[in-house]
Amino acid sequence: MTEGPDPIDIHVGQRVRARRKMLGLSQTQLGHELGVTFQQVQKYERGTNRIGSSRLFRMSTTLDVPVAYFFEGAETKMPGYQDMGEELTDGVFDREETRELVDAYYRISDPRIRKKVLGLARLLSTGVDEYGM
Repeated sequence: MTEGPDPIDIHVGQRVRARRKMLGLSQTQLGHELGVTFQQVQKYERGTNRIGSSRLFRMSTTLDVPVAYFFEGAETKMPGYQDMGEELTDGVFDREETRELVDAYYRISDPRIRKKVLGLARLLSTGVDEYGM
């Protein structure tokens, strides 16, 4: 009986993939930095191969995130977990468009402009302008 990859391994792999893409790295580039093939990176990202602790530490350094980053939200993958807000996000943070938007937002170097962009996004998302129309 084959169970498939552990849900935590899948979650960690998804976090690796999201961060790699956010940094604009290919699987080949990440593999080169880690001393593995791009096929191995693919297996890590799918969760079919587990990432050893030393490699995970090296990966966190390469991707410029703390090791804990890979486990953020992992509790939601555990059997029996129920989150009342889960249906609200509906995978929004897994979408390429979300990653691109966040990446572009943080490339805005002036914090005042970033704040205005955030204000504009909030305004547009409510469908009401500053005059209540």
